[in-house]
Amino acid sequence: MFGATLSRWTMSYFAAALIFLATSEIMMVLGFGYPVSSIEAPETLALVHTIALGWLSLLMAGALLQFVPVLVGRPLSFPNLAFPALALLVVGITSLVLGFASLAGAVSLSPLLLPFGATVTIAGFGLLIIIFASTLWQARPLPLPARFVAVGLGSLVMTFILGGIYAFVLAGLADAPAAIDLTLEGVSLHATLGLGGWLSFTTMGVSYRLLTMFMLSPDRERHSSRIVWALGAVALGMIVCIVPMILSGSDGRTILLVGAALAGVIAIGIYMADIVRIYRERKRKLIELNSRAGIGAFVALIVATVFLVASVLSGRIEEGVGPLVYLVTFGWLTGMGLAQLYKIVPFITWLECYGALLGRMPTPRVQDLVVETRAAFWFRLYYLTVIVASTALYFDNALLFRASSLGQLIAVNALLWEFVATRRLSNVPGNLQLPGGFARPHLFFPSFQSRRQP
Repeated sequence: MFGATLSRWTMSYFAAALIFLATSEIMMVLGFGYPVSSIEAPETLALVHTIALGWLSLLMAGALLQFVPVLVGRPLSFPNLAFPALALLVVGITSLVLGFASLAGAVSLSPLLLPFGATVTIAGFGLLIIIFASTLWQARPLPLPARFVAVGLGSLVMTFILGGIYAFVLAGLADAPAAIDLTLEGVSLHATLGLGGWLSFTTMGVSYRLLTMFMLSPDRERHSSRIVWALGAVALGMIVCIVPMILSGSDGRTILLVGAALAGVIAIGIYMADIVRIYRERKRKLIELNSRAGIGAFVALIVATVFLVASVLSGRIEEGVGPLVYLVTFGWLTGMGLAQLYKIVPFITWLECYGALLGRMPTPRVQDLVVETRAAFWFRLYYLTVIVASTALYFDNALLFRASSLGQLIAVNALLWEFVATRRLSNVPGNLQLPGGFARPHLFFPSFQSRRQP
């Protein structure tokens, strides 16, 4: 990534995402949403959208703003749209969450916040899709990791189309039979395309490039990785095909669901074999904390996949939805997100402060911006709380879940503080902190003195 152009708004996306993550943790500690409320309750929907849109989607968008140019080897198209997209997304997601809270009776606001929030959120994602799709289109033929991103963006489009329909139906502004049918029968498709397509499939593609880059493993397209992409794309395509079947009242949805689940499980199995190979073939013998912490996320993905298969075979998938979604959301996606942030934040900070000085004067290493022994404790606490919370959900123990959420809130805030310390250069030896009178980077917003950037 040396020599790559810095995305001016990536840190702002990360900061907004982390605020939404801390907010969702507080909601769980206070017992707002599942498992205190039912899984389909408005309180749960408010919590789910705080996590899926506020935390995970903003995190993914910020990461793609930085890494899509790295994946395709060309500058980002329409980079000036990144800030208006962020502003629209923060306003839209906040309104959406408040709209669900209003439906739950938790706040005295108009339920019209729901369609308003959905519309503004879709507008924000629409600007991001213009940025990413245009960049990918001009970089054809795409390398394999970028093809994962392209499929993930397609899933995002379907996710927000379905989500927008649900918002207008729930607010009472749409009563067309087709829209009501999609709301009653298609919510699981909305969730699957969001968590499985947009967030997980994109994460898998980006991880191929990030892990090889950070651990100095051989970076080449493998036949197995192409199979993972093909199987995942087919599985997501089957999910999308169910939408017109719902609208037309056609049979055969179960066959498509089983086929999609089978293709998805095989894809994850091959993907995990690829990940094991990347770790084994690394040239960097001492694994850095971000890669060690990422192992916990991969283990969570394996456990969630095994749990899904066991639940389907035993005919208890409905009882297992809560723990399954939690494992995917907090074990796999959040675990991977926090682990890679621990590398990405110091990397971007180092590029901002020292990239232009490399070879001209002594500069710290990227690893000098962090203290791994201190952060490792908080990652261990985080994954411990994920295990306890998943177990509590499986046994329907709301009190234990809230207690483990408190531990998770502490771990997340401690890691957030580590990111702040990195941005403030607090861990860098004093004689190397600010050579040549350079100023510290801004915490969240970009520097407008672009001449300092490489």
